[in-house]
Amino acid sequence: MLQAPIFTGTGVGVAQITSMTGFARAAGSTGPVHWVWEVRSVNGRSLDVRTRVPAGYDGLGETARTALQKTLTRGQCQLTLTLTKPETTARVRINETLLASLAQAVARVPVPEGVAPATMDGLLGVRGVIEVEDEAADTDALARDLAAGVVQLVADLVEARRAEGRQLEQVVIGQVDRIAALTEAAEANPARQPEAVRERLEAAVAALGGSGLDPDRLHQEAMLLAGKADVREELDRLRAHVTSARELLAAGGAIGRRLDFIAQEFGRESNTLCAKANDISLSRIGLDLKAVVEQFREQVQNIE
Repeated sequence: MLQAPIFTGTGVGVAQITSMTGFARAAGSTGPVHWVWEVRSVNGRSLDVRTRVPAGYDGLGETARTALQKTLTRGQCQLTLTLTKPETTARVRINETLLASLAQAVARVPVPEGVAPATMDGLLGVRGVIEVEDEAADTDALARDLAAGVVQLVADLVEARRAEGRQLEQVVIGQVDRIAALTEAAEANPARQPEAVRERLEAAVAALGGSGLDPDRLHQEAMLLAGKADVREELDRLRAHVTSARELLAAGGAIGRRLDFIAQEFGRESNTLCAKANDISLSRIGLDLKAVVEQFREQVQNIE
């Protein structure tokens, strides 16, 4: 089995937002052997690294797995090593010393009657007279090159995931800003005011022919309905979650799980806001909020 040199790491940190999706490839040649490392990573709740290497290269496969496990925190990774040895013309060498010895020995032996004398093709067929030499790779050099390929592979994968993370960051920041804007729009919505509730209640009573309802009682009912429809706590919690999301995005690192939790909290508060909405204009804001929150939730699933 080919032994792997000790891997000491890539020196690449995680100071920014990183996606869990990425691809990297490292290839080279060592003597007659052409080798290719490939790794693909996709979303995952935790880190799962699977390797597929040729027989005899399990040590290098474990080296690569360890390198990825030390560098990444989340994602499903499939690592593959492919080795290709092109067909080459074998070098044929005749062991002339052995052939001469055989010829001399045969010449000294009397040939019985009815037996044909030894021929050259017969002597060449003797084991060891003809030697076929294949060009062989230097296994130590191959192990070193493959280990160096792992270092480059891991660094390239990290950069690919970071590049996508930079794009994700802009999308997610825009979604958080949109959530904040809709929260403030809900706060400023006139339909939340008791006076607006009273006007709608008066219109409803008048439509039922009850315009003579006591004004004080009407005011009390309006206040009661306004209290039941009050979404101030939901709006306060939405603001708090917006602040938390912005702080996480500014800090960077492996924040995917925490952003996913915030997405769940956004969803809970937007659902409650829609349930409490007492006017179509507020309902529309709530539905817009739910749509943005769902988009936010989908995007944060890609963040490490």
